[in-house]
Amino acid sequence: MSQLAENVSKRLFSLDVFRGLTMFLLVAEAAGFHHNFSELAEGTVFSGLAHQLHHHPWNGLRFWDLIQPFFMFIVGVAMPFSLRKRLATGSRKDVTRHILRRCFLLFAFGVLLHCVYSHALVWELWNVLVQLAFTILIAYALMSLPAKTQVAVSIGLLVLTELMYRMYNPSAPYAQGHESFGSFIDSLVMGQVNDGYWVFVNFIPTAAHTIWGVICGQLLLSKKNAANKIRPFLIWGGIALVLGFIMDFAGITPIIKRIATSSFTLASGGIAILTLALFYWGIDVKGKKKKWMQIFSVVGTNSIFIYLFSETVGIQWFRGFGRIWTEGILAPLGVPADWIMVVNSLVVLAMFWYITYFLDKHKIYFKV
Repeated sequence: MSQLAENVSKRLFSLDVFRGLTMFLLVAEAAGFHHNFSELAEGTVFSGLAHQLHHHPWNGLRFWDLIQPFFMFIVGVAMPFSLRKRLATGSRKDVTRHILRRCFLLFAFGVLLHCVYSHALVWELWNVLVQLAFTILIAYALMSLPAKTQVAVSIGLLVLTELMYRMYNPSAPYAQGHESFGSFIDSLVMGQVNDGYWVFVNFIPTAAHTIWGVICGQLLLSKKNAANKIRPFLIWGGIALVLGFIMDFAGITPIIKRIATSSFTLASGGIAILTLALFYWGIDVKGKKKKWMQIFSVVGTNSIFIYLFSETVGIQWFRGFGRIWTEGILAPLGVPADWIMVVNSLVVLAMFWYITYFLDKHKIYFKV
């Protein structure tokens, strides 16, 4: 069993690359690249590209809106592989204990990150790690059920989301502001609402991303041939993507990432499934395991660690440390300040990447 798990892990280099690329983009934001590039690109032909590196203010979909769904989906894909490996050396009870411990730690880390952001002790539950703690629990509870049942539950969560928002504010369930069901729950749970309109109950609809990831992971673990694995990805990923945009264009439910509407969950989840199909086909099936892909894969080997590191020590120390050198060298050469800041963010990103490379090279992995 352990040998089989090892072979499966090796076969899915595509998942390592997909996860690593997603994390690479996340730590790039922590390095300051997104903000600094936007400042540099303002008023130029690249301003549209820069906008894609930031969340949409409300109704619409940008590239950066896909990163969290990718992250939560990838965690789901990896869960069946992790489960198989753990069951090879332990019992289901041991696995359940591990999942509970992991979710508790993710929840705690998410809360602590908001304290770091605020430089004070706060009770805020909007971080992706808090969301992930709940979606993992939901997905794990369903893992042993048939795929059709898992799909049915995920659809039920989307229907539940629709009902909660529409029943709370029938006249304007998805209007921008703090008069939504999500903000109401935030007021009860945290005694406050988010200025950016993010809501804690996003974990209910986005649990579908992790559930769909589990289903995809289970399919990848099956003995079916590559074609019979990729075909369902293309079909169901395409259906989810089209359905999400139809709901938006028809005025049924707008695509809004900040409150994770059902249309957003469908569209982003469909893109995640199609992206997995593309990576799996291009890397594992076609054998395009290029060495340069390890640039991204090593970032994914310590994904939670590098996310926490970049969001805390990275933001508070590394940006300033890198600026000592970039500004000190480039400013006397007459390089404009906005260019220096972009270079600095790339230097900091390189530091983050090297940490993951060093850890991977020495087989040091921080597991949650």
